Amino acid sequence: MTAQHEARPTLTTEAGAPLADNQNTETAGPGGPLLVQDQQLFEKLAHFNRERIPERIVHARGGGAYGTFTLTRDVSQWTRARFMSEVGKQTETFLRMSTVAGSLGSADAVRDPRGFALKFYTEEGNYDLVGNNTPVFFIKDASKFPDFIHTQKRDPYTGSQEADNVWDFWGLSPESTHQVTWLFGDRGIPASFRNMNGYSSHTYQWNNAQGEVFWVKYHFKTNQGIKNLTAEEAAVLAGTDPDSHQRDLREAIERGEFPSWTVQVQIMPAGDAATYRFNPFDLTKVWPHADYPPIEIGKLELNRNPDNVFAEVEQSIFSPAHFVPGIGPSPDKMLQGRLFAYADAHRYRVGVNADHLPVNSPHATESRTYGRDGALYDGRHNRAKNYEPNSFGGPAQTDQPLWSTTAVTGFTGNHAAPTHAEDNDFVQAGDLYRLMSQDEKDRLVTNLANGISGVSPDRDDIVDRAIGNFSHADADLGRRLELAVKELRG
Repeated sequence: MTAQHEARPTLTTEAGAPLADNQNTETAGPGGPLLVQDQQLFEKLAHFNRERIPERIVHARGGGAYGTFTLTRDVSQWTRARFMSEVGKQTETFLRMSTVAGSLGSADAVRDPRGFALKFYTEEGNYDLVGNNTPVFFIKDASKFPDFIHTQKRDPYTGSQEADNVWDFWGLSPESTHQVTWLFGDRGIPASFRNMNGYSSHTYQWNNAQGEVFWVKYHFKTNQGIKNLTAEEAAVLAGTDPDSHQRDLREAIERGEFPSWTVQVQIMPAGDAATYRFNPFDLTKVWPHADYPPIEIGKLELNRNPDNVFAEVEQSIFSPAHFVPGIGPSPDKMLQGRLFAYADAHRYRVGVNADHLPVNSPHATESRTYGRDGALYDGRHNRAKNYEPNSFGGPAQTDQPLWSTTAVTGFTGNHAAPTHAEDNDFVQAGDLYRLMSQDEKDRLVTNLANGISGVSPDRDDIVDRAIGNFSHADADLGRRLELAVKELRG
């Protein structure tokens, strides 16, 4: 062996045995067939065949980084969460940003919402805040989510995304009009992950030490400034650099240009919810800032890249059911469904012990449960009992709920979301359109028309429904869109 080889650690098999030759497979003579006894070959090939886990059905394409959340305002009057207990307190975080509809091999620069999933490694356990780069979503009931996503993914017959499916669903689901207006506006294609805002979108509960309850929405305002791509710019970038967003984030952190977001919250006293003009738990609606002005509470900074994308980004998991004392769910029907669906997706995709992986396990405390066994279980509990209650000194419950109770009334049944005084599916989409400059309106009409015109020539009914929703939102938008689509469809 050369001195260079002597200075290096010894290569071994997965079982730790030293490996003599990693370049040449054992054969029956110099030119003979391979030997089954060369288990290093089979170990390598078998491992290679299993290197990928099932990709996420949604949010498959994404990048992430570690960072810190710093509290800049006393919020103890609203929440007893310990990581928000004193000004200046810092909490380690991991943020994953992603496109929604594309597969793992798709491009970053596409017209699609961006996921904004943030894990706080707090001393009371991990708190996951799962949101998007838009303050609203396409639907308001979790039962519609699989159907919606099916329209955005590949058609079972053609194997391609089909405009017929996309616009058929949106046209038959008027509550999507607000989010579609966002998506086809200027912010539909962010220039990078660093140049977009993040939102909780959902409403959550905060509760303080006195037991008072507040409803809250989170806003993460980029300190790099909002920058977007036109459809033409995005088409070029997606073709020349499919990894543009992930590359930009990684290289910015490598240069020491740590991206940051100013963290704001909108706070609604619990007593306001019943009579508020919009249903505050409807994911297709915003709370206008004039009603509940955003309050600055902190800063989020990303300052460390993952060392291994697969281990730390691909295997990272986020669940909105991961709460800490002082924070809890709201009656938002989409959120309620996601409390189950997100964690269940990860149990299937990564495994029942996904929470034990370093990127997902608590960093500022430790997990103490009676869960055992399953794939990749590491035996961490040693000889401890696997049941509760027990008299062997195992962990015990606190009898202190993480969040406050909420009153419910009425009969069980398949109920539509409650409507409030100014609730309808179009009012906020129209308000958004009327806030735009003339140039922004022009680009919105162009983007929508280009999308709708792709519907099959014999399905004018799908086109008419889609345009009709935007006409309900704003008559001028509907008129201009109808003319633009007719021109494109001949």
